Amino acid sequence: MVSSRELRLLLRSEWDGGAGASGRSGLLAGDERVRTLLRVLVTYPEVCYILPDRIRLEPSADPRLLETITRFLERQSWLVTSVSVR
Repeated sequence: MVSSRELRLLLRSEWDGGAGASGRSGLLAGDERVRTLLRVLVTYPEVCYILPDRIRLEPSADPRLLETITRFLERQSWLVTSVSVR
């Protein structure tokens, strides 16, 4: 049995829990940059769901895809300080 795959994000302090008036933070914030990022992430069919600080992928997701998404997220230094695969 293959375990589920999850990417955990360590967010910059201004994006972590500072939900503001919208009640959303992290990957679910209302900021245009975050909404664009979210639109890119949901294009991957292996993505099951996205929470403010994590992305769950199907257990069958290719390790290369996890690496690709991890590197992509790490380049979003305005939002993310680190990404770990679990």
